[in-house]
Amino acid sequence: MLSRLARPAAAAAALRRGLATTAQNNAKVAVLGASGGIGQPLSLLLKNSPLVSRLSLYDIAHTPGVAADLSHIETRANVKGFLGPEQLPECLKGCNVVVIPAGVPRKPGMTRDDLFNTNASIVATLTSACAKHCPEAMICIISNPVNSTIPITSEVFKKHGVYNPNRIFGVTTLDIVRANTFVAELKGLDPARVSVPVIGGHAGKTIIPLISQCTPKVDFPQDQLEKLTGRIQEAGTEVVKAKAGAGSATLSMAYAGARFVFSLVDAMNGKEGVIECAFVRSEETESPYFSTPLLLGKNGIEKNLGIGKISPFEEKMVAEAMSELKASIKKGEEFAKNFK
Repeated sequence: MLSRLARPAAAAAALRRGLATTAQNNAKVAVLGASGGIGQPLSLLLKNSPLVSRLSLYDIAHTPGVAADLSHIETRANVKGFLGPEQLPECLKGCNVVVIPAGVPRKPGMTRDDLFNTNASIVATLTSACAKHCPEAMICIISNPVNSTIPITSEVFKKHGVYNPNRIFGVTTLDIVRANTFVAELKGLDPARVSVPVIGGHAGKTIIPLISQCTPKVDFPQDQLEKLTGRIQEAGTEVVKAKAGAGSATLSMAYAGARFVFSLVDAMNGKEGVIECAFVRSEETESPYFSTPLLLGKNGIEKNLGIGKISPFEEKMVAEAMSELKASIKKGEEFAKNFK
């Protein structure tokens, strides 16, 4: 127990360490789709973080219950639930970061593209509200197909005249998390110490793990490399099949989404050297959107770090992903242009 004299001294020391002591822990985060399979565990992880001071949860059903449940947890984030479109403006007001996992999950036999019609409308509606009520917020899209929902988000923000490409992210972190885990399993390493950049997009063959850039350096025979790459690309389907119709990757996606948000908030708070991959507006390839490692900062993307040196096997994957990527992007842009 600190003595009365020691308490002010401790507070002064904390202030000297960084005048932003309070600001650092004051991120106001909204989760849109907070009652769903990803939304609930994601909200739990955000509630557990000292970085978050306010957590606004939105969905079309069950949010008051989810918010009440989370609000009993002994962390400082103030949780409030918002229900239905009429409460969405209040939910978004003053938010610094908005995470959108809303939409329908994949079922066996479905591709991410099969989700397009339902999820495209949901994302267009929600991002339109963001453009109106928190135009400066960082927008983190989890809703699939990300290769199309990010172009939709960009077009919606353009329509409202508040577009900033440095603040709109397609969360592809789960591909990196999986690559790290699978490489660690094969090499007997601690997965927390493995780092594999994953570039391209967020579906099937557009997911391009750069095993050649893995830290620590690892080597695989070509047949094992191809098998590992295929597993990373189809890992989502692995989960969909294992859940046998009961959903898709929700828990690992919630973890990956939270990891991305924490990195982003750290960077917004002034932490230097924060790097994450994400699917963003890009000039690194002939595709107008592309995931690469990004240096994050106070205003979102500080610098696109590009693809770097890659192997001939990886170059071939990039070339083969282009037509699918461009088609998905065009599909998203066309949808947004016609969306009322």
